[in-house]
Amino acid sequence: MTKLPPSMAIRAHLRVASLGFSLILVLSASARSDAESPLVTEFNESPTAVALPTDVEPPLGGEPSVSDFGSKPEEPALAEEEPELAEEQPALAEEQPALAEIDEDLPDAWAEAFAAGSRLPYRPVIVEGPSYPVEINPQVQYFLDLFTGKRRDIVTVWVSRSGHYLGMIREVLRARGLPEDLAYTAMIESGFKPDAVSRVGAKGMWQFMTGTARRYGLRVDSWVDERYDPEKSTVAAAAYLGDLYNQFGSWALAQAAYNAGEMKIIRAMEKTGSSDFWTLADSKYLRRETKDFVPQIHAATMIGRDPDRYGFEFGEAEPVAVARVKVPPGTDLRRLAASASVPFAQLRSLNRVLVRGVAPPGRPWELRVPAGSLEAVTVALAPRRRTAPTEVASVSIKSRRVASRGDVHVVRPRDTVSSIAKQYGVSVRDLLRWNRLEQQARIHPGDRLRVATRPSVERDGQGGFR
Repeated sequence: MTKLPPSMAIRAHLRVASLGFSLILVLSASARSDAESPLVTEFNESPTAVALPTDVEPPLGGEPSVSDFGSKPEEPALAEEEPELAEEQPALAEEQPALAEIDEDLPDAWAEAFAAGSRLPYRPVIVEGPSYPVEINPQVQYFLDLFTGKRRDIVTVWVSRSGHYLGMIREVLRARGLPEDLAYTAMIESGFKPDAVSRVGAKGMWQFMTGTARRYGLRVDSWVDERYDPEKSTVAAAAYLGDLYNQFGSWALAQAAYNAGEMKIIRAMEKTGSSDFWTLADSKYLRRETKDFVPQIHAATMIGRDPDRYGFEFGEAEPVAVARVKVPPGTDLRRLAASASVPFAQLRSLNRVLVRGVAPPGRPWELRVPAGSLEAVTVALAPRRRTAPTEVASVSIKSRRVASRGDVHVVRPRDTVSSIAKQYGVSVRDLLRWNRLEQQARIHPGDRLRVATRPSVERDGQGGFR
């Protein structure tokens, strides 16, 4: 047998040692993989990134509000990829930053959780709830500890506000055959705040972006924004969540898609080869806000299911008695409130959907009013008796008097906009503006035109307020 030179013998020994060491690493990784069960979740959760609420009725003074844990970007068509957002989630205007932003020195939940999982053989605990199983793993436990500890004051505000909406949300979910515990999604979405707004434009209790809101039947335009309607937005959110669950077959993935958009989740699944949310969350293909969104909902659901255990008290608020009344197009809430002696803030909070505080043009609008004020509002809306033409005719054209506040002119044959403006000593431009007329608009005998020198808060003779 030929003896190898010393240098070659050394190389051979090193190769054998290297192969042996590699084999040890492979066996070690395999054993560790067997010891650590994959995180599995089938939990009914809901969508959108969090923007913290702003309850108007009743106001909660001095509340330590939080802004979104994960504000959703506008969801483009499925064929398009939505633009990346910053890692940190946008917060609501004039509110505290999101949980992830409140303290820069807060540890990363995922880093801690997966570090712990790599040290100990860990099997997730599945908690059976009335609607669906919720998993308690290191990520969920992190937020459960945070919500019951350092951020208890914020969660207490959310819980107190839930009494106004939780019953309604459960009813909507039940009607669609969805787990009622999905209601706690709104706790992470907005803290049950119906007029919450994020910096990227997600609005309402369910933090809908404009495109998704319209896709699910909500009206969003310059006059009306139904994302602020708690009931209608809940119906839309339930439909969206149901569609996402049908698409992904998992509530955790459905919720992640609600937050990030369907295409983000589909691409993450393709790149990882997994359909398990927790596996996707351990990858680089989801943003932190989406990784945090699902475990936050799990933690909120645990609190909602057993509030006594965690030191919270959920109560049902006494519902506010509300009546509905049809008002003419263009009715101004502020002027109607003044005429009917109804607090404007109360009338405004009942009709958050009216972007300008004015009923939209086109057709009568159904207004929500306090039930106890219905009679006063009805009286305020009742049109005044038409002024007899003879009363107006008695005014001499030569007098060129300046009209007193609230004057109305009944158009007679041969009247023109120019002649009426001259009669009352006002400009044609003002007369057109006060009566919302176009430059070439025609007037007809019997028409009633406002001729006041200042906009009047009086009734316009047609039951409306301008």
